[in-house]
Amino acid sequence: MATQGSGRRPKYQRIADDLREAIQAGEYGPGDRLPGENDLMATYEVARMTARQALGVLQNEGLAESRKGAGVFVRDFKPLRRRGIQRLSRDQWGEGRSIWSADIEDRTLVVDQVQVSEATAPERISRVLGIEADASACVRRRRFVLDDKPVLLATSYLPADLVAGSAITQQDTGPGGIYARLAELGYKPVHFREEIRSRMPSQEEANRLQLSMGTPVIMICRTAFADEGRPVEVNEMVLDSAAYVLEYDFDA
Repeated sequence: MATQGSGRRPKYQRIADDLREAIQAGEYGPGDRLPGENDLMATYEVARMTARQALGVLQNEGLAESRKGAGVFVRDFKPLRRRGIQRLSRDQWGEGRSIWSADIEDRTLVVDQVQVSEATAPERISRVLGIEADASACVRRRRFVLDDKPVLLATSYLPADLVAGSAITQQDTGPGGIYARLAELGYKPVHFREEIRSRMPSQEEANRLQLSMGTPVIMICRTAFADEGRPVEVNEMVLDSAAYVLEYDFDA
């Protein structure tokens, strides 16, 4: 393996480059099995660890996935294009459409885990919502699965006294989701703020999103504001970074 400063990329990186180029050129299509460790060891005359590292690079980039006992395969998943502005338009939820419909086109989206409870909000949440530190919040936890692949974990917090008795406290919030129900309560969202960062997942997040080892997650924290700047929802989202393209399209 090349030493630092030699100007040469490490062998495992060069092997990964070759495999990546082959995938991009169509030599290996979605779902195809990539050369295994033994194949790479023979072709490139490298140790098993080097071959394993090369395949690991592609898995970390989201291009490939390991199937236990079968090998490493080209990932058969089209990245989800999250249209950050269009999806939150009132034309979406105000007409009874899910904000997800701006992202998924004709693909199949399932919310396979929904948990709704009332609990004391974490301090970081109560501070943003402007509620007392010991005040209750309606907490909605969901997992979103696209084409049979978990792609997003979302936890929404809303002031409990504001949404009490509404469909927001039920698992199924109805057409247009949370924002349509807030509008019916007189707290129509008129402004949104999103903060985005990236980090490595917790073990629980990695398990629930079925992430390959080394795959980071994207964190998006969205706050929805009603008239007069009143915050009505904080939504903390954990996204599989290999499953998403974040798109923001707006006029100059």
